[in-house]
Parts: sequence; structure tokens; C-alpha cells
Amino acid sequence: MMTPRYKQFIFEDYRFEADARILSLHYSFDGSIHFTETFRFDFDFAAYDPRLLERACQTLFFLAGVSYFKAYLAPEIVVKKGVVDAASAAFYSTTYERGLGEFFYVNRLDPRTKISFPCTTNGDVPPLTSTQPPGGLLIGVGGGKDSLVSVELLRDKVNNLATWSLNHRPQLTPLVERIGLPHYWVERRFDTSLLAHNEQGAYNGHVPISAILAAVGCVVAVLSGRRDVVVSNEQSANEPTLEYEGVAINHQYSKSQAFEEAFQAHLQRTLGDHIRYYSLLRPLSELRIAELFAHIGYDEYAGVFSSCNRAFTFDQHHLFWDGTCPKCAFIFLALTPFVPRAALEKLFSGKNLLLASELEPTYRQLLGIEGDKPLECVGEIKESRAAMRAAQRLYPQLTQQYQFELPDTYDYRVLGTHHMPPELYAIVAGRLSRG
Repeated sequence: MMTPRYKQFIFEDYRFEADARILSLHYSFDGSIHFTETFRFDFDFAAYDPRLLERACQTLFFLAGVSYFKAYLAPEIVVKKGVVDAASAAFYSTTYERGLGEFFYVNRLDPRTKISFPCTTNGDVPPLTSTQPPGGLLIGVGGGKDSLVSVELLRDKVNNLATWSLNHRPQLTPLVERIGLPHYWVERRFDTSLLAHNEQGAYNGHVPISAILAAVGCVVAVLSGRRDVVVSNEQSANEPTLEYEGVAINHQYSKSQAFEEAFQAHLQRTLGDHIRYYSLLRPLSELRIAELFAHIGYDEYAGVFSSCNRAFTFDQHHLFWDGTCPKCAFIFLALTPFVPRAALEKLFSGKNLLLASELEPTYRQLLGIEGDKPLECVGEIKESRAAMRAAQRLYPQLTQQYQFELPDTYDYRVLGTHHMPPELYAIVAGRLSRG
């Protein structure tokens, strides 16, 4: 690790301007170089408790700071605004340390690097108590199949259902219109001056983006008068991507059950019962989600959904599948057992990714045959193998190409653990019981 260029990373200030509908977050290194990012909430607000909004904004302030903190990894963190008790400090520290695992790996840094948030109070922050918490569910929509499965599982089953998204409005508008539920748009403007620091040698790399999204979702819930922030993270997010210097590195840490439980505990401590956060798909494997999507959403959303990360860069304005990345390769594999060949190839512009020779190294990684699993949001090795076993029955030529073991006892339909409210699990379980 390079000698720290700056001694302190400072959480300077955050401000919410209701009239402009903008939350601005301010950070600095040693008070000498400054960064500001903003979130614009482009919708009409419901009546909300200012104290609740303050605490939700504060959580976002601390979690979003990781995008700038990582540039120089200053050894000391200073908090000039916001209240951090011991439990919150531990939560933020763990989220930074584990959420930056891939960042440490890619930059060849010590994966055991300690990141210590300071306490700004000796006591505990008391949870808020006020009137009856609001109802209503808010589903985060990112463009892929998982959130669409959540939408269809809950559609017509709960009252006051809505969706929200962060950025990528041109790409997501056709999908949002197809969903047909109330939708809340949020625009995040990242401080692009950080790019100049990267060009001059500052560190760059993956951050726990889903932790930031979780916090944004809580702010949207407060402003829209809803209680439940619903995400669509599955069992597969719990599997480490690789091991680095004896430490398990998980590209999807902030989608994992470990983060979900930690964030739930943080919300309970700081917001009481006012905001609930959980994944509706946590008990399910990626392969089971693909099967559900094929049955309840594929025909409806084909042409307006995409899980390809390259469709969501800032220079893009429509959804597509590039057909070359690990995410595309995995989605094609996962849908193969459940979607007719012609329909699936049409989605990928006529290309059959399983038969593309240039993707063979990627599939060997996904199957755990050779190399580490790709640093992408892809399924577990065992479910990739289950999907490939089914694909080999459709494409016998793949049998010799990809040889692996898969226990006869493996069942991708087996449900895992979850931490969602019982009444929501009952809806999911009821749908699953029908096949």
C-alpha cells in the first residue's frame, strides 16, 4: 500500500433542500480537496417526519462516502456532521471493510485493512418513536429479471405497491412503463473530479454499491410515505467470489444476507419500526428465479429488460445485451432450461451464447472448472452446473466440452433462510407452492 497522501477523510456536511428536492453530501481529505455528490428526488413528496428523513439522509451520507474514501484510504476518519454511536460505527466499519474486499484484491492491497469509524457520542442513539408507521412497499428496479420477479410476486397481493430506480432514466423508462406501477425517479450525480485523482494515481475499484442503494431506498421510502424497502437479492449473493490471501472476497457482499441482517439491525436501532428493509427473493437460488421469471415475466418484459452491466454505463441511453460479458453468459445459461431456444436467441440478437467459442473460458469460470468465478453478480457454481447439465440435454455437444461433477442430491428449488416479514414470506411461499 502506498504511503497515505492524506491523514484524514472527513465527512464534512450533508444538506437536504426540500424545495429543490436535492440532498447534497460533502466530503474532503484533510479539508484540502473536496468532493460533493447530489441526489435529486424527482417526485412529489408525501407528508413525512423531518426527524426520520434526517436519520435516513445521515445513513446515506456515511455509506455513500465509501466512493471517495477509497481514493486515498486515509488512516483517520473524521465526522463533522452526524451522530455515530458505537453500534453504528461498527456497522459502517464492517460495511466498508467487507464491501471493499474486491477493491483490495484488484489493487493488491491487504484484505485485512482495518477501517475504523469514530464514535461521536458516548451513548446509544435512541430509535424514533412517533405515530403508526406507514404502509406500502417500494421495490427497487434496476433493469434485470430479479426485481421483475418481485414485482410480479407482489402485484395484486399487496396494497400501495410502487417502484423506484436510481439513474439510467432513458434506459429504464420503457421498462417502468411496462410495469405500470407508481414509480419514483432518483438521479445521483457523482463528483467527477474524482476521475482526475484516479488519473494521477488515486485508487479506484469496486465499492459496495448495493449498500448505497439500500440507503437511497430508505430516503425514497420516507419521502414517498412508504414503509418497506424491498430488494431482490438471492441466495447466490452469499457465495464468495474468490479467496485472496486467506480472506473470502465477495463481489456481492452488499447484496448478501450478512449485509442485509446488519442493515436491518442498523435501521431498527436508528429508525425503529418506521422503515423495513429486506430481500423478497433471499430464499431462492438464481436458477429458481430464472425459472419463475420464465413463467411469470419473460413474455411480458422481453425487449425492455436487461441484466447486462454494459447497458448501464453513463454513455448509454437504451437497454441491450452485449452478449460477451460474464453476466450475459450466465443469464443465457440460467434461462436456457426454461425459455424456448428461439425466444432466448432473439433476446440476444440471434446469438446463442452457449455455442459461442469465445465464451468458453467464461463458462469454465462460471462452472468452477478453471479459474476464479467472475467478479460479477452471477450465480453459485453449483447452480451454474445444474443449468449446464440441463443445457447439455438440449445441446449434446456441450457434454464433452464442459465436464464437472454435480451431486444428485442438489436441488435448486430448495429454499434457503430469509429475514423478511412473515406476511411477505407467506405470499412468496404461496406462489412457489403452485410450481
